[in-house]
Amino acid sequence: MQVLVTGAAGFIGAAVADRLLARGDSVVGIDNLNDYYQVSLKRDRIARVEGQGSNRFRFIEADFSYEDALNRALENVAIDRIVHLGAQAGVRYSIDNPRAYLHSNLGGHLEMLELARQRELGHLVYASSSSVYGGNESVPFAVDDRVDHPMSLYAATKKADELMSETYAHLYRIPQTGLRFFTVYGPWGRPDMMLWKFTDRILKGEPIPVFNHGEMWRDFTYIDDIVSGVVAALDNPPADDGSAKAGGSTKPHAIYNIGNHKSEHLMKVIGVIEDACGRKAEVEMLPMQAGDVPRTFADIDAIANDLGYAPTTSIEEGVPAFVRWFREYHGV
Repeated sequence: MQVLVTGAAGFIGAAVADRLLARGDSVVGIDNLNDYYQVSLKRDRIARVEGQGSNRFRFIEADFSYEDALNRALENVAIDRIVHLGAQAGVRYSIDNPRAYLHSNLGGHLEMLELARQRELGHLVYASSSSVYGGNESVPFAVDDRVDHPMSLYAATKKADELMSETYAHLYRIPQTGLRFFTVYGPWGRPDMMLWKFTDRILKGEPIPVFNHGEMWRDFTYIDDIVSGVVAALDNPPADDGSAKAGGSTKPHAIYNIGNHKSEHLMKVIGVIEDACGRKAEVEMLPMQAGDVPRTFADIDAIANDLGYAPTTSIEEGVPAFVRWFREYHGV
């Protein structure tokens, strides 16, 4: 296949491109290389993908949220399927910069839907988020749970993406799969994520901010497991047969949680980071941040049953792997 991967310079996007190339697919990667975090890391990820020595990877720098820019970028470029991972990330950043989310997450998703419609593509896999569950008190979070009460604009845009996809699946019968990611981490991760920030501060001997006084739980999912789930989804477009899919749609549209099915206490994770760094953290206890939630926990029965998804990496394995990469990447 020739697969369009949006957000190809991002954490998950670059890892998915790597996996697809390794198995013999061709990849067209597109990313606008915005400065939400250091662009140098994004360029290094692209260089890593290009470094596979394959002539089956092409990178295009463009903002696909603009119709004209997307059309110019993909003129005369054949595409079979799309893995749409490009978006403005971050829960807290959405409070300060809401328009970035309107542009990237809603506008960008619409352009991917239109591209799939116009070219009659075989499957569109797109990134949603565990954030859509808001303050859901029923755990683990199941794809059939109501997700009508988002606690951040970021979460609201991801729920809106799911609704737009359902509409296009209904109107145009475009096969689509939405993936609600749960706290993805690992080598080549994002600097705005907790694991990166804590590792950086612990190695520098600086205090780490611990919100909600440490009473936080997250379903940490290692990047290799996430990529396995994305590729399994890509290879299995939902059928247009009128049957109910994961998430409840009777159209060719499925929604899955993609997590580790294990909610880890934040203080335990900090202990694992400390062990990997070889030094204790100076902890600054703080109240809950606006827009954040105390717990995430993925019910992965649907994706396990339908696609054979089975995460294998514990935080005791994954966190040290990240810390080793972090030290090597930064030379510390």
